[in-house]
Amino acid sequence: MKSLLKDAKIVAKPKPGKKIKMTDFDPSYKGILNGKEDGVKLLEENTLKMRELQGKMYAQNSFSILLIFQAMDAAGKDGTIKHVMSGLNPQGCQVYSFKAPSVNELDHDFMWRTYKCLPERGNFGIFNRSYYEEVLVVKVHPEFILAQNIPGIKSIEEVNNEFWKNRYRQINDIEKHLSENGTIILKFFLNVSKDEQKKRFLERIEDPAKNWKFSSNDVKERRHWDDYMKAYSEMLTETSTEHAPWYVIPADRKWFMRYAVSNIIINRLLELNVDYPVLPEYEKAKLEEAKQMLLGEK
Repeated sequence: MKSLLKDAKIVAKPKPGKKIKMTDFDPSYKGILNGKEDGVKLLEENTLKMRELQGKMYAQNSFSILLIFQAMDAAGKDGTIKHVMSGLNPQGCQVYSFKAPSVNELDHDFMWRTYKCLPERGNFGIFNRSYYEEVLVVKVHPEFILAQNIPGIKSIEEVNNEFWKNRYRQINDIEKHLSENGTIILKFFLNVSKDEQKKRFLERIEDPAKNWKFSSNDVKERRHWDDYMKAYSEMLTETSTEHAPWYVIPADRKWFMRYAVSNIIINRLLELNVDYPVLPEYEKAKLEEAKQMLLGEK
């Protein structure tokens, strides 16, 4: 397996405390792979390996895996989840896509709607967007905060640097709690370039089969590109920790992006040393007894 964790030029794992800028990363980078054919082949191999590791993790029932995907529109979140996770047993995997919060969700704290979707032990949980929208789209559009009826916040002016500092801390505190209780958190920012996003938007407009993927609001949000890049830079700086790291995945080449994500997941699972449980001797004796009873049936 070609490692992506040891080469920051291929997949960047921001160091906790290091100030991150989106200009540090190249969305078109393809690493050491020869091309699409190489990437697709390696992804297929990884899919089989991930299925094997999932079975062991499910049987061991000690850890859960939380995968978080964040990106600009058209970066490829849906396709990455589809292709990378296609080999998993659906019994041990759930995907949640989070859109604009409902009235009921706004009546709770910002973590509530995602917290109740966390994976149980032995399972994969996949968040297509997540609570990180609360420091991304909400940061670009701070007027959304007013709809949350947070005590002490009555105007946009009160959504200040101290507010965001506290929100980053709250996220880090919750992720540390989850990590200490057996949830392995891997966070992926699929880093698409502005030019590539434009190309994919035009493809969606021109192809009737892809029209449903496009919204005129996508173009309106594109006007805030620089604001989003600033928000992502601050998010990566403030919330990439040892227990819940961010990985910035070059997303202009979908085949590389998917392989890179699969490789990171597999490497993390291997670090857990998951394996099928070994029964104690008294349980083995019960198995032998059951075996003899079955063989003795007429």
